[in-house]
Amino acid sequence: QAQLVESGGGLVQPGGSLRLSCAASKSIVSFNSMGWYRQAPGKQRELVATISGRSANYADSVKGRFTISRDNGKIAVYLQMNSLKPEDTAIYYCNLVQILAGLPHNYWGQGTQVTVSS
Repeated sequence: QAQLVESGGGLVQPGGSLRLSCAASKSIVSFNSMGWYRQAPGKQRELVATISGRSANYADSVKGRFTISRDNGKIAVYLQMNSLKPEDTAIYYCNLVQILAGLPHNYWGQGTQVTVSS
């Protein structure tokens, strides 16, 4: 079964940095886009950043602080998070989208907790 495995979450002080990683299982051989979403307690899941080819898209709240990148050798995506704020605290989920026969197929990781607190 296709899987996405995330790592890199944790506890960090405000102003600190974290790097999230997400790797796809070998059963996933292609994708149209990958990205990161997050969900804070009591809130809906929201887009953080996505990447398709060389094009990246960011939520306004993270522009200039977060950078999404992809691995050229394998199906993996990374999120470098700098200048972290308490409001960045959430569970971060990796997402992969495949377009098959014109229909989108979404895969999700299990989520990794990011806590920004002093």
